[in-house]
Amino acid sequence: MSKRIAVVGAGALGGYVGGYLAHSGHDVTLIDMWPENIEAIRARGLELDGLSAEEKITVKNARTMHLTEVQSLAKGKPIDIACVAVKSYDTEWATMLIKPYLAPGGFVVSLQNCLNEEKIAAIVGWGKTLGVIASVISVELYEPGRIRRMAPKGGAQHTVFRVGEVHGIVTPRVEELVAMLSAVDSSKPTTNLWGERWSKLCLNGMGNGVAAATGLSGKERDTNETIRRFSIKLGGEAVRVGQALGFQLVSLRKMDPQRLALAAEGHADALAEVEQIIQARSAANPRAGIQRPSMAQDMRKGRRTEIQLMNGYIAEKGKLVGIPTPAHEKITELVTRVERGELKPSAALLEG
Repeated sequence: MSKRIAVVGAGALGGYVGGYLAHSGHDVTLIDMWPENIEAIRARGLELDGLSAEEKITVKNARTMHLTEVQSLAKGKPIDIACVAVKSYDTEWATMLIKPYLAPGGFVVSLQNCLNEEKIAAIVGWGKTLGVIASVISVELYEPGRIRRMAPKGGAQHTVFRVGEVHGIVTPRVEELVAMLSAVDSSKPTTNLWGERWSKLCLNGMGNGVAAATGLSGKERDTNETIRRFSIKLGGEAVRVGQALGFQLVSLRKMDPQRLALAAEGHADALAEVEQIIQARSAANPRAGIQRPSMAQDMRKGRRTEIQLMNGYIAEKGKLVGIPTPAHEKITELVTRVERGELKPSAALLEG
């Protein structure tokens, strides 16, 4: 029998992945807390788009549920795979929501930014917890029921999905999930879930808070020398904290972690190398002028951001291991103040 999949949080990433899985023939139920989103999907299907014509699809075979309808899951086959794709601050309640409907061998997958596996494991147990890192996927829920991808598919050039157990062993369920996600984009098992997680956190920490505080697009951020170099400082600090915590970091969008840390610390050759990579990447993305990471999207929509669980988390761990993180402390404070309405998003916040 086919596995029953539930996606808790059918926003940008959850909707995109869940939509593709349903389009590929899997039994998928999309659960979301935004009523208009669910109603739009029911009315016209889930519309997915990307940078190529073949990425434009409408998914009409996914089941949908409002939060108030989740109890009806008890009437059907239990959930084999539950993907939690909500914001990090909603992880606990989302996991509690789906826990009663898991099959005996079912498990929960963190399909999120930040490090949330421990929160999930505290509710369902470590044996029922997996992680999936979505690397350089850049998706946006720009209208109810409409999601577009702002970066090209990874394919053979870049592995987007990295699936891992918390203990690092490649198990049959990891291989099964890799096969499923391969219908969405390139996917592989990882024995280094924590290193992959922290590496993604380094990248998110470089861009998300900066975009939320300034309102700038990716291209505007990367072509502004002052702000670009502030982003590099964020990346370098995060790398040093991760190294101190003992994580095995991986390549950060073609940037070597050690070279990024050196660039942040003022080494001229490393800085030139890292800046060249950042600017070349931005120039190669046809949507860099309009692309904004998830935190900037949240800010524009008036939603709570993940700043405390992203840059704030890095700063907190820095204190734990004795690594200074002044850039992360600064961006956490600025984004928090913008979020509260005390400041308006502006490049001047980081240019002064």
